[in-house]
Amino acid sequence: MKNFYLTTTLPYVNAAPHLGHALEFVQADALARAARLAGDEVFLNVGTDEHGAKIAQKAEEEGKNPQEYADEYAVRFKEFADRLAISYDSFIRTSDDGHVSAAQEFWRRCEAAGDIYKAEYEIKYCVGCELEKTDSELANGRCPLHPSLEIEIRKEENYYFRFSKYQEALLTLYENQKNFVVPEERMREIKSFVSAGLKDFSISRRREKLSWGIPVPDDPDHVMYVWFDALVNYVSAIGWPTDQQRFTKWWPVTQLAGKDNLRQQAAMWQAMLLSANLTFSRQVFIHGFITSGGQKMSKSLGNVIDPLDLVERYGTDAVRYVLLRHVSSTEDSDLTPDTFHDHYTAHLTNGLGNLVARVMKLAETHLEEPIARPEMSPFSQEYWDALNAFEFNRVMDLVWQRIQALDERITHEEPFKLVKEDAEKGRTLIAELATELYQIGRLLNPFMPATNEIIKKTILENKKPENLFPRL
Repeated sequence: MKNFYLTTTLPYVNAAPHLGHALEFVQADALARAARLAGDEVFLNVGTDEHGAKIAQKAEEEGKNPQEYADEYAVRFKEFADRLAISYDSFIRTSDDGHVSAAQEFWRRCEAAGDIYKAEYEIKYCVGCELEKTDSELANGRCPLHPSLEIEIRKEENYYFRFSKYQEALLTLYENQKNFVVPEERMREIKSFVSAGLKDFSISRRREKLSWGIPVPDDPDHVMYVWFDALVNYVSAIGWPTDQQRFTKWWPVTQLAGKDNLRQQAAMWQAMLLSANLTFSRQVFIHGFITSGGQKMSKSLGNVIDPLDLVERYGTDAVRYVLLRHVSSTEDSDLTPDTFHDHYTAHLTNGLGNLVARVMKLAETHLEEPIARPEMSPFSQEYWDALNAFEFNRVMDLVWQRIQALDERITHEEPFKLVKEDAEKGRTLIAELATELYQIGRLLNPFMPATNEIIKKTILENKKPENLFPRL
């Protein structure tokens, strides 16, 4: 048994939860549930990122103060996580008092290391990313991730972090730990970024321009830059710096993030950790984006898919299933309402749901009592290898191979005929089918937890359930 600390990035509360948030939350939850099944002690951290210019702007648009606005959105994101059955152990908010204190202590330690200084710079700044941009990162003078936003030219005195100091240390990390960033493509990308040379980055904003942020220690004229503040949640969530025993139990962390977070998670944060005299994260997994109809989702295009609308229509486990099996673990994937419906119908209604109904109709009709609870057979090494490599699609395919094989066995061995010709042999076969279905339910546990519980319950009660996935 080992301790396993896992975190998502914290969604920025300037908009409602979207399908990308759902993907990352569900991926993290699947890993957490699987680790618990393996006997590990797990700490899963999720939460909300609540400071910065975009939050202040949104709050002003809605006639609210930033804290009031953030409070409302934190509730929405917590409900969102609950609707997706995320088994989190911590829901941290960056406006929490404990996090604020931790961020300020983290600042002090980086400052004590000589890594924070004040300077005046002119920068190109993307408000959408809340990041400085170099010319090479822009396309036609705009950020590729936010092409509708004008790049701002900012000249002001801010505090800076000596990112440039840590180039060699980061490259050594990547060289010594080959799978520090997964997948390999993202590891190559971050190595290339760091190898090209690192520029110190701004970690504060003047309070007169942005009041909504964590105050810089000993300088009331500045607040912390949102990225510096938010990244510290990975240590504040587990008690740093006040509860060293708790921190030591859980650290280091495995991080999940989208590809637009690669630089912040795999380079900036790791340098910050070194500066504060803390060890690196354990691993960083980077997933792709979900597009719809071949385009980035946007309200103007009318192609936004609300994950909660999908949950309302198809159910939580159906949404988890599609995200984990039919959305690539690492590459961009396209999903439309029609393709979602097709996956639901083909693989859940006509697939798993139909199989459960077939097996349990036979069991309820022909078995006098439920089968004994099957022994806990170990999951295959291939199953664990795929999970440890963050290959959620491959794990789900393995489970569906078992589902298909059981379906084919019923078709080939015809238990509904055998039980009439030889009752004892027929009942033995039906019990074997129910036992295999129980094992399939166990394999689904990390991915479709409610379905897992229903399958096991119906088998142990020997009663055919209502349709697991009704035809819609």
